[in-house]
Amino acid sequence: MPTKCNAELFEFIAVEGRAVVAGFDGGAITSDGGALLLGATDRAIRLVGRFAECFIDRRRPELVEHLVPTLVGQRVLGIALGYEDINDHEELRHDPVMAVLAGKLQARRADCAAVAGKSTLNRLELSRETATRYHKIAHDPAAIEGLFVTLFLEAHRTAPKEIILDLDATDDPLHGHQEGRFFHGYYDCYCYLPLYIFCGRHLLAAKLRPANIDGAAGAVEEIARIVAQIRACWPKVRILLRADSGFARDALMTWCEADGVDFIFGLAKNVRLNRAIGAQLVAARDESRTTGKPARRFKELTWSTRKSWSRERRVIAKAEWTQGEANPRFIVTSLTAADGDGRRLYEEVYCARGEMENRIKECQIDLFADRTSTATMKANQLRLWFASMAYVLVDSLRRIALHATDLADATCGTIRRKLLKIGALVTISVRRIKLAMASGCPSKAVFAAAHRALALAAADTS
Repeated sequence: MPTKCNAELFEFIAVEGRAVVAGFDGGAITSDGGALLLGATDRAIRLVGRFAECFIDRRRPELVEHLVPTLVGQRVLGIALGYEDINDHEELRHDPVMAVLAGKLQARRADCAAVAGKSTLNRLELSRETATRYHKIAHDPAAIEGLFVTLFLEAHRTAPKEIILDLDATDDPLHGHQEGRFFHGYYDCYCYLPLYIFCGRHLLAAKLRPANIDGAAGAVEEIARIVAQIRACWPKVRILLRADSGFARDALMTWCEADGVDFIFGLAKNVRLNRAIGAQLVAARDESRTTGKPARRFKELTWSTRKSWSRERRVIAKAEWTQGEANPRFIVTSLTAADGDGRRLYEEVYCARGEMENRIKECQIDLFADRTSTATMKANQLRLWFASMAYVLVDSLRRIALHATDLADATCGTIRRKLLKIGALVTISVRRIKLAMASGCPSKAVFAAAHRALALAAADTS
């Protein structure tokens, strides 16, 4: 039966003789009732307020309706809730939960909503490093970059003995003519080439770069900045860098050796390296043919390139025969025999870097870090930082409140779908604001557990 509708009600197939109708007349209802948990997470880690302090507001105070903390919080929370574009906020500014999270139920002016619309948020996203006549909100890139590391440090009650920093470059495809747009042969598209640095699930850096550079370009500067900030707080921590062969550059390895930072990087294979493990490949081939299963051998080398390396280094080779052909792999490391033999360092330490790719997917797929469609590099870098802060906020919710629940290892997208996207009827009275969520919500037990954990975390920080 075709759907019949009028300006007020939509009629559907009757059930047991009863008409089924729907209409957008429910009053103050939100689809993001679980966003209150994000607000509680922010109170526990104080992300939005400190992020807002990285901005400078040169607007005339008497003419300002929406302060920078409101704008910053609205943008970060919007991304965390799945609203990637500022156009979405033209309707979201009327959402009661957005107003509750902003701590502002109504505007001073009658023609304004409690939170900002797309035009005001657009001026925030287009802010520059210095305020001008036409761009009165500015931001401090160094302060923003430092905040990521500060939030990482504060997530630990005590200094760990060792941390592993994972580096990786990825593609951010472009579909317009943005500044810094270049074609990348490996990814076969026009793109940016952002650099990400993680420690486990903690995001420490997201640096936007053009694609016409080496994958390791700027890595020394980023690592030097991050390591200096970490060591200022944890002077005795052992730091290990881990990355694929794109980062096995002499400049980065030399810096690590000079500054007491260990590294384990992939190393691109070549004829000389393959020849050095010829006997091991033959042995692996013979075993594989006998057993019908993949076989591998390991060999350690003291190795140097003919021109590009400044010294010899420890190289570990994996001579593998699988699916009827050779599959040699190599890593270069500053780790010694005391840290483990070649098999352990390759299989247990180096291969674990693959988990970082899942974190990058969360940032780009779940939190829209690849929505870099603004004309300038600086504006797109700011967009990347907004998405990255949204990742830090949702990851903090996962770490603080969901560690003992079924969502402890869930992705940001799953957390949003199961815990944040909860419909609720909002009633506002003189004494309280109540969100009445569905009694049959399948995530209500997880919601309750998260609320308890966040209340304890807020009490610890107060």
